[in-house]
Amino acid sequence: MTMTPHTERRARLLNGMQRGIAIIPTAPEVARNADTHYSYRHDSGFYYLTGFNEPEAVLVLIAGDNKTILFCREKNLEREIWDGYRYGPEAAREQFGFDEAYPIAQLDEKLAELMGNQPVLFYPLGADADWDARVVKLRGTVQAKVRSGIRAPDEIRDVRTLLNEMRLIKDDHELDIMRQAASISCGAHRRAMQFTRPGQVEYQVEAELLHEFCRHGARHPAYTSIVAGGANACVLHYIANDAALRDGELLLIDAGCEFTGYASDITRTFPVNGKFSAAQKDVYQIVLAAQAAAIAAAQPGRHWNEPHDAALRVLAQGFIDLKLCQGSMDGVLESESYKQFYMHRTGHWLGMDVHDVGDYKIASDWRPLQPGMVLTVEPGCYIRPADGVPQALWNIGIRIEDDVVITANGNEVLTEAAPKTVADIEELMRTA
Repeated sequence: MTMTPHTERRARLLNGMQRGIAIIPTAPEVARNADTHYSYRHDSGFYYLTGFNEPEAVLVLIAGDNKTILFCREKNLEREIWDGYRYGPEAAREQFGFDEAYPIAQLDEKLAELMGNQPVLFYPLGADADWDARVVKLRGTVQAKVRSGIRAPDEIRDVRTLLNEMRLIKDDHELDIMRQAASISCGAHRRAMQFTRPGQVEYQVEAELLHEFCRHGARHPAYTSIVAGGANACVLHYIANDAALRDGELLLIDAGCEFTGYASDITRTFPVNGKFSAAQKDVYQIVLAAQAAAIAAAQPGRHWNEPHDAALRVLAQGFIDLKLCQGSMDGVLESESYKQFYMHRTGHWLGMDVHDVGDYKIASDWRPLQPGMVLTVEPGCYIRPADGVPQALWNIGIRIEDDVVITANGNEVLTEAAPKTVADIEELMRTA
């Protein structure tokens, strides 16, 4: 059989396990109200290993034998009339390259057999309380067979220790999808800039983003879009998106689509009327310079924290120049007085989850960046009204965020097509 990206990943996880059995369930369906569910979204780790996006499914891997088993819903023509196509075990086994497949109704019975005499159980421990209880009960069922010479696993390990490290380094298949997600999201941000005018409501701009996502096959945003005009931009996780946009204010949009299971994450900030004021431009240029410094520091072999540190130095000096902070740059950094205006970190891992998996430190040290890692770079400045803050800067909130993949020789900015210089933004909005 030709190895697909998913079968190759299962093989790598089996090799990492060395011995034992892994049980990896997908996400459950979630009720929205009495008679409907939220649009279904698979568990990222499960999908990473299977490519299978139906609910009520569990992946089982057995190391040593290198056996891959899927449990899923049975074929049911009557339910397909209401809910759509189901693979069923046999078609899923063939289509997705599993060694065996069984109806989900047989899961507990089969697991009681498969867990016997396995030394280690790998499982996403603590991710779901109901599943935790189910696994403990199954282990007890196996342990009850001890007089028959059958032992239950002596050890339970969190499978995500292995799985998350795999997911942290994106393969070529993943990077191709992430480039498509980034391209769609860049188009959405361009559309939003061209659409925005004073008097519109934030949710009207949000609708333009969603339209652009959907018409290119990205049916859902990767996270709830932030469309924050004026003072709302100083609320980091603002999602009400229901205020009118006013002439002379900035609009901060933090939005990205999910495409084929992978997230994009872009923030752009631009003037509602298409023209930056002098004060807005002064702050914006500082944030843009901080982002450029951070992207330049995102290199293979450099440590995770170096882009953040590079951005902080630019921001600290900029805050001094704007009279937001007093003293030397080193003094502002040491006292952390900059945190009044910049209180978050400069990025996070990006992948199947918008805040993707993977440790940021190895032991007590920031981990080195490696080719295939994808991170966001998103410095900002948020100036709330306060004593000692120049009034001309009040309620200016700016964040600029791009998605960056580490390459062998440097980095690639996946979201470069979304305008972010003052000149490019103003020109795009002028000609809309």
